[in-house]
Amino acid sequence: VTKLTSLIEVKKIIALIVITVFCILSTKEVVSTEQFTTVAIMIVSFYFGQSTVKGTVKKVEEQE
Repeated sequence: VTKLTSLIEVKKIIALIVITVFCILSTKEVVSTEQFTTVAIMIVSFYFGQSTVKGTVKKVEEQE
């Protein structure tokens, strides 16, 4: 369980780094706004999806 938790934390850190880099590149006009928006939406959607799935699994386990 601790390995899984540490892996999740690493994923969060990587996601924050990627969004930060894309923010910087977008402000320097190296990356277009459309590309930044696409990447940011993908990362945020992934984490919202993951938290929703985890919440559903916990509810099902509690009912059993």
